[in-house]
Amino acid sequence: MNFRPTRRPRDFPDRASPACPDVLPLHAGMPHRVPRDINKLVTPEPWDSPMRSLVLVLLALLGAAAAQAQSVENFYRGRTINLVVGYSVGGGYDIHGRVLARHLGRHIPGHPAIVVQNMPGGGSLRSANFLYNAAPKDGTTIGIFSRGMAMEPLIGSSNTQYDSRKFTWVGSVTNEVSVCATSLMSKVKTWDDLLAIPFTVAGEGSGSDPDIFATMIKNVFGAKLRLIPGYPGGAEMTLAIERGEVDGRCGWSWSSIKLARPDWIADHRLNILVQLATKRSPELVDVPLLIEHATTERQRRIVNVVLGRQAMGRPVVAPPGLPEERKQALRRAFDATMTDPEYLAEATARSLEVNPVGGADLDKLLDDLYATPPEIIAEIRAIIAPGAK
Repeated sequence: MNFRPTRRPRDFPDRASPACPDVLPLHAGMPHRVPRDINKLVTPEPWDSPMRSLVLVLLALLGAAAAQAQSVENFYRGRTINLVVGYSVGGGYDIHGRVLARHLGRHIPGHPAIVVQNMPGGGSLRSANFLYNAAPKDGTTIGIFSRGMAMEPLIGSSNTQYDSRKFTWVGSVTNEVSVCATSLMSKVKTWDDLLAIPFTVAGEGSGSDPDIFATMIKNVFGAKLRLIPGYPGGAEMTLAIERGEVDGRCGWSWSSIKLARPDWIADHRLNILVQLATKRSPELVDVPLLIEHATTERQRRIVNVVLGRQAMGRPVVAPPGLPEERKQALRRAFDATMTDPEYLAEATARSLEVNPVGGADLDKLLDDLYATPPEIIAEIRAIIAPGAK
């Protein structure tokens, strides 16, 4: 049987023609009709509206948020965080750091281990320079150094290599109360004695509290003290007082005294001359604040700026430039640790004060202090500089 096609292949158009303006060839001799404006089939006109853009933006934001939340946990899982303490083993900063290290990791996504590394030197200046310039800026290194390091670039004279406002401030364990104190054997037992009788106090290095506070008391109030710098940390300074190498120490955290030498307090073996703080400790109600001895506006102005650092009593800090999601994760973990019953129980057992200040509050404090008029800063720098008369 013979069959003849009703249409021959040449009857199908193989190119556009006036008769078929919307047809393009896909394969020679094959009948497929495809609209010239193929986008009309792929994306209907209504989807090219502002609604499409809005949906895509929302999906991108949700995806980014989920990726960030997940990335923090994935980043820290199985890792170790190094906590650099700017002082030697056994002092107040070191003990605070070690207690914090045992609890902080539980509150960081991924639960990293935390290992303490001591890096004494220059009243913790060495550790501050390291954290700012050499430490990894990825959230695997944090530190605890002197509260004075935050003010050192502004009013100090040491070789700072950082901008305090660019550090990642995680928080502070306490709003600190420091004192100027002498041993029971010292002839200096009162504030009036401090102004009349020569005596020696221990120091660490330019920028540390013992050195800054002692120099301020000497040059602003006329104390007859002589600063002996160079001790690597609080434990060594306490030992120097015990041995009689120096009479005492100005810029000595009250919490550290309670921690390291509770028997000295119980047995009244210390003369507490003055409080170096913004408000009186309830345990030292009979000891005046330094500001209460100020008799001129100049003295009050200097004291307020220099003691402003006390709000960051035990600062926990990370290098600058951390990814924002890790910065916030560390801040949330710090805040959670400060209310953790296990952490608080250990801190109480070790006589550690916990009166925390959040990282955002530290940012604001530094902004306010660094907004001090330049002429006031110049005067303070001249007064507290090492060797200033």
